[in-house]
Amino acid sequence: MFGLAKRLNDAGVVGINRRNADYTLGYNKRKNYPLVDDKVKTKELAMKAGLAVPELYGVLESQRDIVKVGEILANHEEYVIKPAQGSGGDGILVLSRGPRGYYRRAGGTLISEDELGYHLSNALGGSFSLGGQPDRVIIEYRVRFDPVFEKIAFQGVPDIRIIVFLGVPTMAMVRLPTRMSDGKANLHQGAIGAGVDITTGRTLTAVWRNAIVSEHPDTLNPVSGVMVPHWEKMLDLAAQSYELTDLGYQGIDIVLDRDKGPLILELNARPGLNIQIANNEGLRHRLELVERHFGELKSKEDRIAFSKAHFAPKP
Repeated sequence: MFGLAKRLNDAGVVGINRRNADYTLGYNKRKNYPLVDDKVKTKELAMKAGLAVPELYGVLESQRDIVKVGEILANHEEYVIKPAQGSGGDGILVLSRGPRGYYRRAGGTLISEDELGYHLSNALGGSFSLGGQPDRVIIEYRVRFDPVFEKIAFQGVPDIRIIVFLGVPTMAMVRLPTRMSDGKANLHQGAIGAGVDITTGRTLTAVWRNAIVSEHPDTLNPVSGVMVPHWEKMLDLAAQSYELTDLGYQGIDIVLDRDKGPLILELNARPGLNIQIANNEGLRHRLELVERHFGELKSKEDRIAFSKAHFAPKP
């Protein structure tokens, strides 16, 4: 056991305890957490800074607002409904207009208006929120994913997670929905995480349920060697997230819409660590390198250039 721990440490693998003690607590001021824990605040912050996000259709503030949902949804063919303070993809509904009295979920099944109302009531009551506190519900534009992902995603919308440390894009992966994840780009629910070469935007190895895989379990197509479009723009958004939230250690989730390009989906002050398995490399050595050179990086452009110069994948 001690031998395994030493090998992991030598490889620079960051565990949850180290992440929390050295990075989340060490570089993130508590007062800034609400900026990323509440998706409404994150969206408002990004829009104020002129950064692209999925269009907001409406916000439900309380139980009495549930009666407004039909009116909001009537103006759109497709939409995403999510708790403002949800985590792990829980409570998110991806819907489109269905037969009278029903909505169609991403997988094709139907949900009635009464079932939707019950779901919204639970979300507002805090069933999906951090700490179980009363919450708000966001209704927003449903992203249509870029065709580049068509052969390696099941129904849902892939997203790109980039770990940003002191404004430097440090490690990245693309999360690919599967049948098991019910079309959601969430690794804990069964999505695939494919590492991304941060210098080029090309996908590398992939992880599925903590195992290394080479192909998508549903489409059976290879997940490595795919070039992610608009990669430079994504690195730019990632670097800007530092000034946006003043969080030293965070994850930014970006979706790639086929018409609108890269959109900021959300930010996370406690990004997960499976990204290391997806990249077949520990995160700590990269973080320590940023710490040593941060004083030399005077601009967003400097931070991106540093990332591309130092974080190419190892042979």
